This record gives sequence, C-alpha cells and structure tokens, in this order.
Amino acid sequence: MPQFKYNKELLIRRSLQVGAGILLVLILAVSVLFFYRQRLLKYAVETVVTKVEAKYPAKLHIGKSGFANLTSVEMENIALVPNYGDTLLQTKKVHASISFRTLLKGRIIFNELEVSDAYLTAVKYPDNTNNYSFLLGKKPTEPVDTTKSRNYGKLLNDLIEKAFESVPDQVNFQNLNVSYTSPHRNIAMKMPELTIADGEIKTALTVKTDSLVNNLRAHGTIDPGKYFISARLYALDTAGIVLPYVKQKFGGDVSFDTLAVSLSDKRFSRDMLTVRGNASITGLTVNHSRISDTDVKVKSSAVDYVVSLGPDYYAVDSLTEVRVNKMKIYPVVQFRTKPAKDLVMRVHTAQTPANDFFGSLPEGMFDTVEGIKGEGSLSYTMKTHINFADLKHLTFDSDLEGHNFKILQYGKEDLSKMNRPFQYTAYEYGKPVRTFTVGPGNPFFAPYNSISPYLKNTIMTSEDAGFFRHKGFHEEAFRQSIATNIKAKKFARGGSTISMQLVKNVFLSRKKTIARKAEEALIVWLIENNKITSKTRMYEVYLNIIEWGPNVYGIKDASRFYFGKQPSELTLAESIYLAHIIPKPKAYRSAFDAYGNLKPHVAWYYRLISGIMLRRGQISQEEYDALQPAVDLYGRARDLIVTAVDTTSVTDTLQLAPIDMMD
Repeated sequence: MPQFKYNKELLIRRSLQVGAGILLVLILAVSVLFFYRQRLLKYAVETVVTKVEAKYPAKLHIGKSGFANLTSVEMENIALVPNYGDTLLQTKKVHASISFRTLLKGRIIFNELEVSDAYLTAVKYPDNTNNYSFLLGKKPTEPVDTTKSRNYGKLLNDLIEKAFESVPDQVNFQNLNVSYTSPHRNIAMKMPELTIADGEIKTALTVKTDSLVNNLRAHGTIDPGKYFISARLYALDTAGIVLPYVKQKFGGDVSFDTLAVSLSDKRFSRDMLTVRGNASITGLTVNHSRISDTDVKVKSSAVDYVVSLGPDYYAVDSLTEVRVNKMKIYPVVQFRTKPAKDLVMRVHTAQTPANDFFGSLPEGMFDTVEGIKGEGSLSYTMKTHINFADLKHLTFDSDLEGHNFKILQYGKEDLSKMNRPFQYTAYEYGKPVRTFTVGPGNPFFAPYNSISPYLKNTIMTSEDAGFFRHKGFHEEAFRQSIATNIKAKKFARGGSTISMQLVKNVFLSRKKTIARKAEEALIVWLIENNKITSKTRMYEVYLNIIEWGPNVYGIKDASRFYFGKQPSELTLAESIYLAHIIPKPKAYRSAFDAYGNLKPHVAWYYRLISGIMLRRGQISQEEYDALQPAVDLYGRARDLIVTAVDTTSVTDTLQLAPIDMMD
C-alpha cells in the first residue's frame, strides 16, 4: 500500500512537470513568434511581391506595412502598376487581422479586413493596348491529350473552396471604385460601403455604363464554413435594373426589379460536383424583335436547382423545380460531350388549374388568348434525346394534356370564328393588301365539295398527309426538322402542319418571332383538342385563304389565274403544280421557261407526289402512268409567264425522271 501511494505521487509530479514543460514551450513559442512577427510579416509581404512580379510584367508597391496591435496589420499606399500603362490598382489603406498560421506559409489570409479608398482602373487605349491584359496572359501551349477529360466540376469545386476560404469574418470597404475606359465605352462602379459582419452582407452601389445609370442595393448572408451564400439585389429606382449593352450586342432590352441567388450546399465525390441552391427574379421585362413585337413580362419566377458537373458530363437533376408565376415546371437535362455529344432532356409540369395555367403565361407572348377562362387543369410533358453523331435516331415527344378541361370564355380573339363567315386580311411584308369574306357571300369562295379531289389530296400529300388524323401536330415531321436544322446549324426546315399554317394566317401576325410560334402551338392545341372547328371546315378555310401568286388568294382565284377554270375542274398535273408553289408563291414563274413549259427540274416533284398518291390509293396506276409534268396556262398567268414568241405548233413534253422517294 505505501508503495502504491509513492507511485501515485510520483506519477502526479511527473505529469505536472510535463505539463509545465509544455506550457513553457508554448510560452516561449508565442514569445518568439511575437518577437519575430514583424519579420514574418515582412517575409510574407516580400514573398507576395516576388511572386506577383515574377509572374506578371508589373510592379507591386506596398508603401508601409506593420502591426497596429497584437493581431492587426496595417498596409498603406498599395499599388499594382504594369510595366507599360497606367496604374491598375491602388489602395490608400488596408487594416486587417491576420492569421499567424498563414504567415508561416508565406500567405496572407485575413480574419478581418478594412479597405479604404480603393481604385481599380482598367484602361484601353486608342492604339488597342491596355493596362490589364497582362493579368490574362496565356500559358505556353501544351499538346492537348484528347484521351483525358477535363473535369469542370473539379475546377468549380476548387474555385468555390478557395473563394470561401479567403472570405474574412469581418469586412468593411469604404469608397470602393471600379472603372473601365476605352475610346468607345465607359463603365464606372462606385460602392460607398461594403460590410460583412456576423455573416451579414450589406452594400449599395451605383453602376454607370455610358449614359445608363443603375442605383442598386444588395443584402445577403454568408457562412464560409458551410459553403453557403445568399444574396438579393434590388433596384433603388422605379425603372428597375436595366442590363447594359444588351441592345448593342443582342438588339434587345432586359430589365428586372429584384434578383436573388443562393448557393446552399455543395458535394464533391467521385470526381462529381453537385451544387444546390435557388434563384428568383421579379419584374422581368424582355424586349427583342425575335422574341415578340411587344415587351414580354414575367411577374415572378424562381428555381430551386440541383446541378451536377463531372468529367465531360453536365446535368440538371430531377429535384430541380422551376416556378413561373403559378406554374411549376420540373426539368431534367443530361449532357455528355464524350465519346460524342449526347443530350437527354425531359420536362413536365404539375397539373395546373386552367386559369392559373393561362394566368402564368408570360405577358406579351400570348396576346390572342389573353383573358381566356376555363375549368379543369392542364399539364405539359416533353422528352427528347439527341445524339449529335446519330441524328437519324433523334427522338422528340411533346404533349399538352387537358384534365377535364373545358373553355368557358375566349380571350381577345374568338377562336370559333372560323365556324361562320368571317373577314380575312392578307398581309405582305407586314402590311395589309387585301380583305375579303371567307364564306358564301364572297363570289370567289369555293365550298369544300366544289374543289377537285386531286387538289385536296395533292396538297395534303405535300403539306400534311396526316391532317385528318392528327390533332394539329406532326411530331415525326418536327423531329426531322430538328435533325435537319442541327445538321445545317441554322433554321433550315420547319415542321408546320396545315392546322399550324391556318392558325398563323387567321389569328396571328406574320412576324417570325418565338412568341408567335409559341402562341400558334397553343391555339392549335385549343382548337384541335376542344374540337372548336371541324377538320373539313379548317381545310376549306385553308384552301380559300392561302396565297398562290401575285395578289392571288384562295383556290378559286388561283384556278382562274393559272388555268381559266373552276376548282372542280383541276387535273392531277395542275393540282401538283399548285401544290408545288405553296411554300414560295411569289416564285411561281421560276418553274416555267419563257414559252410557258415547265422546266426539267420540276419533274422530280411530279414523280415524288404522284408516287406517294399511287401508294395511298388516291390515284390509279393508269393515272400515274399517264401523268406528264406539263400544264397549259391561260389568263393572266400566261401573260406574265410567257415572254417568248412560240414558233412551233408542237408542245415539248418533259420526260419523267426515274426518281422514287419514300413517303
């Protein structure tokens, strides 16, 4: 027992001795560190200056640096001056609380940071030189290893981590100024104050771009340890925040009242970065001639996003939710760049009450249906898969579905007006050229049953074979249009059905805008799915209003203009010619030579259309064999087309080329 007591006391004494020794070492270390802190600061500053001047053709000046107290550093008259050009950056004073740990590593990371009278001045001179491009100097080119994938997820993850790591706990900027001056452009941002305290961000700023001035205020929160930031930017002026240079670069205007953005979480695992957050915008107004001929306005929109980035892979996760006014949209996007570009996209909306659906449509894009009322609900789905190396297998499905949906009240335009005689105005180059009645009161109106079956079948064959079967849309034609346009890298082919062409002519302007195309699709769906107008009446109206030549509208006018006969008397050859010119009616003369004979290049079209009609049983084998690509012109058309004197009495008949194409 005494031995145990002795051992216990010895153990306590030795523990106290070790503890005292450790404490003494710590005191000595702190004393040494305190004694040499100025040297450490000087070493860190010199290291930074050396690195900057070794990397860039510029001089970094720090007029004075030293400890203001135990943990705070002050630096005065800091300037970054390129070897050729005006001073890029200068700051009168920096007061900061600095980490000794970062000093030992030759780095400077601040816990607290106060900056006053800072000026970042970028200048582009008339001779096209500047004082800032040295910071953007390219690294020496290295051979590109195409077998390796560039992981933008890792790059973004590193950027996020470094950015958050460098955020001080406390920030106070006073009189921060940023400007860019060139012979053609002047941008200036003045920030009287920017503070970060206890994770709260506050600032107000004025941004002047040439003659445009935006006065803004920003407020947000930040937690660097959790990679969280949330910020809201809103206008101090009633005109809102106007994005600069959109008109000069894109030919339009964009403005909004409030913008909010947040990053709430990030995860990097197995070379994949996933970020989550949300964004919202209110009072968004867009004006662009290719979108709409009026302002497009969205009262409020928001997104809760989940986005992933990895090696040659980018995705918008299914947990993402987009809200446009009262409508909720769920998009899924997956894009791979290797081994070939491959895009998968799916979009669906929640079942939305009909009035909320129509009320959520952007103002200025759906003027014709503005004010429409209904009962039930609507939902939309779209799926597409595009392998850019194998466009023939491109898939596209789109469907707007009604759930016990019924129209109770039409909007600005009565969508049932085609059910009775109505006034139609034809336009050319945006100007009205002719107004006439579509109905029996017009002597040039041709009832459906008085039109040659050859013409009706020929036009459906060339324009929209499934017109009487589909509900306004031909998804296969649209799929082929997408593939063609991707190959051509431009809008080279449309996918319009007869229903879409009819709606465009009867209800909408002729301007080729995104708004008109979107409104066209919606009106077609409403008419077709609610059976507002019968298919026969729609086709009758179509044949009585489309353009067929110089101020020639409707099939009765066209029959007389070209052939001096009634629509019921049209032959197969005449019908194919009339179908041939529908896409370009003003080029009607290009199919003929100076003697009024069809040119040889038209023969392939005759063979194509007649071959399809034969396979569908719309013409007989005898009619197909007897068909020749030749028509006899009469009336006004002959006077405009035939310019040569006919010296022969024998008509030169073209021989059909042996061309046969799949339907």
